[in-house]
Amino acid sequence: MRMLCLRVRFRILALAALAAALPPAARAAEAACWFEGGVVVVTAQAAGIAGDFILDTGTATSVLHNTAAEAAGIEGRQTVGDVRLAGVTVSGHTLAVAPLDVRTWNLPTPVAGVIGADVLKGFVVDVEFRPCRVRLSRPGEAPAFRPRERLALTWDEGRPTAPAAVFDGRLAASGAFILATGMDVAVRLADDLASTPGAARPSEVYPDGVWRARLEGFSFGGHTAGTVAAGLSKPLGQAAGTLGGEALAAYRLRFDFPAGQVLVAPGR
Repeated sequence: MRMLCLRVRFRILALAALAAALPPAARAAEAACWFEGGVVVVTAQAAGIAGDFILDTGTATSVLHNTAAEAAGIEGRQTVGDVRLAGVTVSGHTLAVAPLDVRTWNLPTPVAGVIGADVLKGFVVDVEFRPCRVRLSRPGEAPAFRPRERLALTWDEGRPTAPAAVFDGRLAASGAFILATGMDVAVRLADDLASTPGAARPSEVYPDGVWRARLEGFSFGGHTAGTVAAGLSKPLGQAAGTLGGEALAAYRLRFDFPAGQVLVAPGR
C-alpha cells in the first residue's frame, strides 16, 4: 500500500452544535459485534432485511445497500421500516438506498447496510472494540462507566463531533472531529486543512481511492498516538476531519447522545 506524507495546514476551526430529535426507543440491550477492516460490524435488521451492518456513528443517514434492497423488492432511493439492533427497535425509520461497494470491499462477508447516527442518537451507546461489544441504553439506564475523559459532543450536519488534534511532525491543528466507528482509516482530514505533497494521483487518498497517507500522530481523550494511516476528504461542514475505527479502537467509548457528551476510557 502506497504511503504518502500528510501535511497539516493551519485553519481556525469553529465548533457547531445542531439540535437532534430523539427517535422512538425500546429497551436497552447489548450485542456482540466484530471489528474488522477498521470498522465495527453488527448483526441487525432494517426494513425487513436481516444481515450484517456496519455500525457507524459518523454516518448521518442510515443506508441499505442497493443490492440487498433490490433483492428484497425495495425500489427507489429510500424506504421506511423498523430498525432492530441488539434487541432494541427504532420504529418507522427512513433509510436511504445506495451503493456501498466502496465501504465494503475489504470485508469478508456481504454487508446489508450502514446503521448511522440517525438511528443511534436517542440512546446511550457503548462501543468496545476488542472484544467487540455494543450496548444501547435508554437515558438514565446505562450501566456504570468510569471515564478517563468527558468530552463535549456536538453535531455537525447530523454527525457527532468531539475535540481532537493532529500533527505531522512540524505543525499541529485542533478542532472538532467526527467520530466514526465505521470508517476504515484512522484519520481523514478536510483538504482545506491538509495536503499530500508529492502525490502523483491525489484523488487516490480520498474515500474512493486506495492509497493511504502517513500522519505523524493524533491526540484524543487525553491520549496521544503515534504514526497512523490517514487520508483526505472534502470539507465536512465545520469539522476538521474524522477519526475512524483504527483510531478509536484504542478506547472504550460511551456516546451519551441525549446528554451531549462522549465518555472515553482506555481500551482493555
